[in-house]
Amino acid sequence: MPFSIRKVNYFHVAVDDQPGEAYKFLTTLAEMGISLLAFTAIPIGPSRTQFTVFPEDESKIREVVQATRLNFDGPYPALLAQGDDELGALTGIHHKLYEAGVNVYASSAVADGRGSYGYVLYVRPEKLAEAAAALGL
Repeated sequence: MPFSIRKVNYFHVAVDDQPGEAYKFLTTLAEMGISLLAFTAIPIGPSRTQFTVFPEDESKIREVVQATRLNFDGPYPALLAQGDDELGALTGIHHKLYEAGVNVYASSAVADGRGSYGYVLYVRPEKLAEAAAALGL
């Protein structure tokens, strides 16, 4: 099961839950040359949405904060696995973390339909070093 895994950082941004907010936000990032490794949006109440962004180059986030005037919360650590999509592709990762006593408290994966996947794993910051060691980082 060929795959790569690396440490990444992410940031949260809360916005009003209105049509076009993701479009405006993502357009701003693209115009500023911010490449994303991952992006999610979830509701955080009746009228707010939380965007979670995983920038390829987090040093540019300060520029985004100034341009958008949004409050970014972070950085927070996570792990990003990418590899060949096959039956049970994620089990090896979880088995290694289980053996190391590291809990994955949240995760999100997607297959690209062409034989590859991306998988974001959230572990507690105090367990990141143990997770990295268990995964050979």
